[in-house]
Amino acid sequence: MLKGAARLLVAKGKKLDEFKLASRVPADAVDAMLGPTGNLRAPCLRVGKTVLVGFNEDAYRDVLL
Repeated sequence: MLKGAARLLVAKGKKLDEFKLASRVPADAVDAMLGPTGNLRAPCLRVGKTVLVGFNEDAYRDVLL
């Protein structure tokens, strides 16, 4: 899912973490994407080179509009 992505936004409640992705995906970015059960947080959305994981209304508004 992250192949070719340049930006990752991960929402956990009201907290929003942003990761700039290069040729390698940082381990802390992968950890942030996973929920307490070890599964990928939902919802997940890819728009162009941006990946959104979790829900944050402001982030979705910025990326989609």
